[in-house]
Amino acid sequence: MSQLTSQPTLTLPSLYLPVLQLLNPGKYTRWVLISLGVGFITGWLLMWWLGAPLWMSTFVVLLVLLPVGILKWRVDRLRYGPVVMLLSIVLTTQGVHTIEHMVQWVQYHLFYWPMRQSNGLLSPANAEWVHFIWNWLVLLVVIALVMGGVRNFWAYLLLAVTLAHTAEHTYLFVRYLAVLGELRDLGVNNVTAQGLAGIVGRDGWLARCSISQLAFFRQLPGLTTAIRLDVHFWWNAIEMVCLLAAGHVFLARRWKGQNNQ
Repeated sequence: MSQLTSQPTLTLPSLYLPVLQLLNPGKYTRWVLISLGVGFITGWLLMWWLGAPLWMSTFVVLLVLLPVGILKWRVDRLRYGPVVMLLSIVLTTQGVHTIEHMVQWVQYHLFYWPMRQSNGLLSPANAEWVHFIWNWLVLLVVIALVMGGVRNFWAYLLLAVTLAHTAEHTYLFVRYLAVLGELRDLGVNNVTAQGLAGIVGRDGWLARCSISQLAFFRQLPGLTTAIRLDVHFWWNAIEMVCLLAAGHVFLARRWKGQNNQ
């Protein structure tokens, strides 16, 4: 963790939104566009010729973009240091994750697809163990950012939200394993336990518990009535807003501090 605590010189331009400058691929813009084009064409051909599912085409696009992303993040590390590089990585990956949640929301609420079919662009990733691992990784990255100097109101709020979101998915994963175990004991091996209710939302722990001290929270809109898809859409939306705000304040302060020296 010692590398994350270093404070290299930050030379971001004077912008109202320095996060956008950080995410700007710069000299790799052309390669990003080329990679996108190659990925989309390859994915479309896979679907058209081989009948590949949508998730496979989406995976191809992300896979083709990954080398350019690695090169861009390497430049971030050399130019701004490991903390800003880590911020750049989590902003990008969480941005992609946000798009996935938005697609799921559109599929269910606007296209009126059944819940089981509203799986976004990467349906195999919509699994309890994937959510569990992903959210723990994001939590560890946020902790590393705070330890590395990303410390402001939004960063601490981000840490709290990420911790709560990870607790939600940990609870879901434990329930998932428990229900699978119960099904196996009953001799049922071809039924999944995916899609169980978590701590908040319809049929969640908060809605079912009888602790009087939590009565106020049960009255808040959506906390005990929202469907699972909406619950995690809003978890991710709040987390992304906090991440963008924390990154903006952190980068703006470092740039301003450098120019005042």
